[in-house]
Amino acid sequence: MLCLFLQWPLRELVQRYTREANDLGQIAFALLVAVSITAATRADAHLHVDLLARGYSAKTRAALQRLGIAIGLIPWAVFVLIAGRNVVWSSIAALELFPDTYNAGYFLVKAALWLLAALILAQAALDLARPRAG
Repeated sequence: MLCLFLQWPLRELVQRYTREANDLGQIAFALLVAVSITAATRADAHLHVDLLARGYSAKTRAALQRLGIAIGLIPWAVFVLIAGRNVVWSSIAALELFPDTYNAGYFLVKAALWLLAALILAQAALDLARPRAG
C-alpha cells in the first residue's frame, strides 16, 4: 500500500516511476486481500451477523457455522476456481504484463484470485475437521 501512496510524491517530486509504483501496489494489494480474508477468519476478526445468534447455544452456533461453510463457502470457492481457470491459467502461463505499462507481474494479480479461493477451501477444511462443540 506504500507503493500506492508513493505515486503522488514520485509524480510531483521525482517525476517518474509512478506507474511502476502503481503496478507494484496493485500486486501487493491483490495478495494482501487474498490472504487477509482467510487470516481474519482464522483470527475470528471478521464481521459477524450475530444479533440473533447471540441467543443461540454454542452447539447451535457451531452447527450454523458448519452449515454455512458447507453450503456457502465451499461451493463459492470451488466456483471461483473453476470459473476463473481459463483467465487465471492463461495469464500465469503467459506471465501476463500490466496492460498499460507492460511491466511484469499482472499475472500475480489474477493468481491472487486462485490464492483467495484455495485459502478459503483450506480454512473450510480445517473448520469442518475441528471437533464439534458440546
